[in-house]
Amino acid sequence: MPDTLPHPLPGFEREAAAPAPRIAVLVPCYNEEVAIPRVIAAFRAALPEAVIYVYDNNSKDRTVEVARAAGAVVRTETLQGKGHVVRRMFADIEADVYVLVDGDDTYEAAAAPRLVDKLLAERLDMVTGIRISQIEEAYRPGHRFGNLMLTGMVRTIFGNRISDMLSGYRVFSRRFVKSFPALAGGFETETEFTVHALELMLPVGEVPTAYKERPAGSASKLRTFHDGWRILQAIIALVKREKPLPFFSWIAAGLLLLGLGLGTPVVLEFLRTGLVPRLPTAVLSMGLVLLSFLSFACGLILDTVTRGRMEAKRIAYLAVPAPDFGPIRPGSP
Repeated sequence: MPDTLPHPLPGFEREAAAPAPRIAVLVPCYNEEVAIPRVIAAFRAALPEAVIYVYDNNSKDRTVEVARAAGAVVRTETLQGKGHVVRRMFADIEADVYVLVDGDDTYEAAAAPRLVDKLLAERLDMVTGIRISQIEEAYRPGHRFGNLMLTGMVRTIFGNRISDMLSGYRVFSRRFVKSFPALAGGFETETEFTVHALELMLPVGEVPTAYKERPAGSASKLRTFHDGWRILQAIIALVKREKPLPFFSWIAAGLLLLGLGLGTPVVLEFLRTGLVPRLPTAVLSMGLVLLSFLSFACGLILDTVTRGRMEAKRIAYLAVPAPDFGPIRPGSP
C-alpha cells in the first residue's frame, strides 16, 4: 500500500481553509552506517513535521538498523543503483512535496525549508540545491570539472536554466514525481531529472546550499571516471531520444562530407577523362551519401515520434491535480 503523509510544512502560517502540504524526505542509501543517523537527525530538526524515508540498496553494514533506530521509515530496494531506488521511492510514497537527498551527510539540511518554501511560493516543480563549497575534499576538482562539463553540455542542448545538473539535493512537486518516467539505473538519474524538466518546460528553480565533507569513516560510492562515462553515455542517449532530428542530422552531415570528400576526385577524373579508374572509391562514396540521406530521413521520422511522446508526457503531467496551499508567509519561530 502507498504511504500517505498527513503532515504539514512547519514554520509557516496559512489561511484556515488552505490545506497543509504533506512532505516526504527521501534518502537512498548504500553502506551509510556512519552518516545516516546524522542525516536523519538534521532533517528532523529542519523539517520536524516531515516523514523521513530511508531506502536501503543492499547495504553490507548496519545502515538499516541505525536508520530504523534513528526514527526513519526504512524500506529496501534490491535492484542495485540509485536510479532503481529513486524509481521505487517515487512509486511507493504519496506526498505533496518530495525532498530527495543523499545519505552521505554532505548536504545542508538547514536549507531544506528554503527549498520547500521556494517550491510552494513560486509553484515550481523542481528546486535544485546548488552546491557551494570551499572544502576541496568535499567537492574535488575532478568532480567539479566533470560537473561543469556535463552541465554545460546539457545547458547547450536542452536549455540554459540549470547550474548544477548533478546535485543530489532536490525538492519536487507531486506533479513532477508522478509523471517522471524514471528509466535510469544509476547516478545518471540526476541527468534524467534535469532533461525531463527542461524538455517539458516545467517551472524550475535553484537555491545555493552549503556542501561539506563526508563524516570520518564514510566512503564515497562515486567513481569519477566510471560514473562520469555513464553520465556522458546517458546524455548522448537522451539527446538521441529527445532530440533525434539534430542528432541524426549531425551524423548525416558527417557522412555527406566524407562521401563528397572521397567522391569529388573520382567525379573530376571522370569529367576530365571519361573513365572511373577508382571504382571501389566511387562505390564507397555513393554508399556514404546514401547513408547520409537515410540518417536524415530517420531523424525526421523519429522527430515526429518524439513529438508524440512529449505530448503524452505532458498530458500525464497535467493529469496530476495542481496543488493549492494558499498564501504562504513566514510564521513565528
